[in-house]
Amino acid sequence: MFTGIIEELGTVISLKQGSQAAVLTIQGKKIFEDLKLGDSVAVNGVCLTASHMNGRTFQADVMNETFHRSSLGNLKKGDAVNLERAMAANGRFGGHMVAGHVDAVGEVVSIQKDDNAIWFTIQAPKQIMKYCIEKGSIALDGISLTIAKLTGETFSVSMIPHTVSNTNFGMKKVKDAVNLENDMVGKYIDRLLRWKEDTTEPAGVGVTMEMLRNAGF
Repeated sequence: MFTGIIEELGTVISLKQGSQAAVLTIQGKKIFEDLKLGDSVAVNGVCLTASHMNGRTFQADVMNETFHRSSLGNLKKGDAVNLERAMAANGRFGGHMVAGHVDAVGEVVSIQKDDNAIWFTIQAPKQIMKYCIEKGSIALDGISLTIAKLTGETFSVSMIPHTVSNTNFGMKKVKDAVNLENDMVGKYIDRLLRWKEDTTEPAGVGVTMEMLRNAGF
């Protein structure tokens, strides 16, 4: 579990692709304060496992499914990537609950300066827009952000200078790809509301629409 608060910008050292998977090597600084083999690291919002470490670099295996779901396959040597370690159980959520499981890839369609803020407008597929609400949360390349505007196929976020300077969005251009992860709470509620109760399910396990309404959903 992550919070969407980026800890640092790492650098891609290499991406060695095979026929079905790849090995990604990333260099960083801050995350190595307590990073251990087997720990999870969000790289541009994708949860990866540190399978090998050497000094200030770690390697992670990237499965074929991950390439299809994210923009990691576009990375090349020298690219900057957002890094965040998994949140400790005694930590504080500074953003929102981010699983590191990318739902889809969007595209930057507009970048506009607004006094000390910068607006980024992202075109997203229908399965992403379905769960977007104004003032709701979304993760862009692993960054926890608030949706400020919505249209039929796009949403916009407004970033403060600190976020732009300390993430890869300071380097984003129009038409760049962006990893997108919807707020998981909305996805779970939608799944429960659409679930057809199985008559063989043990008593007390099923969740009905009436139960959700009574709970305030």
